[in-house]
Amino acid sequence: MSNSEFKGPKIVFENVTKEYPNGVKALDNVNFTIEPGEFVFLMGHSGSGKSSLIKLMMLEERQTSGKITIGKDDLSDIKGGKIPYYRRKIGVVFQDFRIIKSKSVFENVSFAMELTGEKRKEIARKVKLVLGIVGLQRKINEMPDCLSGGEQQRIAIARAIVNVPGLIIADEPTGNLDPKNSVEIMNLLQQINQRGATVVIATHEKELAERMGKRIIMLDHGKADTGDDARVDNGGESDE
Repeated sequence: MSNSEFKGPKIVFENVTKEYPNGVKALDNVNFTIEPGEFVFLMGHSGSGKSSLIKLMMLEERQTSGKITIGKDDLSDIKGGKIPYYRRKIGVVFQDFRIIKSKSVFENVSFAMELTGEKRKEIARKVKLVLGIVGLQRKINEMPDCLSGGEQQRIAIARAIVNVPGLIIADEPTGNLDPKNSVEIMNLLQQINQRGATVVIATHEKELAERMGKRIIMLDHGKADTGDDARVDNGGESDE
């Protein structure tokens, strides 16, 4: 894959509020811009609005008011049957990996492509390519239970990038990993970002986020600090 293959979109939140039926405002007049190909952390305590913000970007929920634009898409205009096509532009990585334990590494990564009817030869080519990127090319036929937690998260990342999405959303991707594997996963996500993808990571691990030297958007009771002053300048590299 080359830089041109990951075409990271611009993300714009304009006066976005998300209020639930019980009156709780998960997001309160949030404004920020994430530039194409930027790597940004979302940070905040439990209940700060991180999860709601991700759900809005995924179109799992809708904002109460305001405007969200991702690339050329005004999310308010995407309805019903168009949502699955929109989501194909996004790769998602979760804390709990969400891999299928009864399927091999290859099968876990190829599963989504098989559902869309892609040709077997093309599936095999793409899977081998992304497993090389995440460093699992020698584990292609292994079962998940034979792999470490860090390796299982690499399967999830390979699955997220196999269709070359412009946007990668990672929700607490290191939450179940030890410090060494956490750094390795963050470095891997940074490598994908360097190929052109826009990367948005929700995390509570402040020290790990600061070591990456990227912008941090802080959320607190639904309010957002856009992070212009929250960047730690270490050249963008994390320490091993």
